Amino acid sequence: MLMRQISWIKSNDSWWSLATVDLTSWTKIAGVYVIWHGGTNSKVVKVGQGNIEHELKQYKGDRKFQAYRCYGLYVTWASVASQADRDGIQRYLADLYRPLLNDQHPTAMPIAVNLPLD
Repeated sequence: MLMRQISWIKSNDSWWSLATVDLTSWTKIAGVYVIWHGGTNSKVVKVGQGNIEHELKQYKGDRKFQAYRCYGLYVTWASVASQADRDGIQRYLADLYRPLLNDQHPTAMPIAVNLPLD
């Protein structure tokens, strides 16, 4: 399977904290994102897609995420213009990471990408 390279966003070579990330620069960016907790056995909490600012703002205060806040919640995202590509990338990441908050994911064919968390 050919792996597509996408640019995962960081803050000065470290991952963004979901609690403090400033999303004002990302208002018109559509893409895919990964949210994970930083505990001893770090786990992906959520994989999703859409307007980055809108999507991530809703999780800052989401009660489902409260159980993982004590470990610290981190986030990264990548700009992906095509809806079909976002569907395939989200499917690939969800299949691979098996997020703890396992919402429904697209049924699209997975599109392999470089991983933010190795």
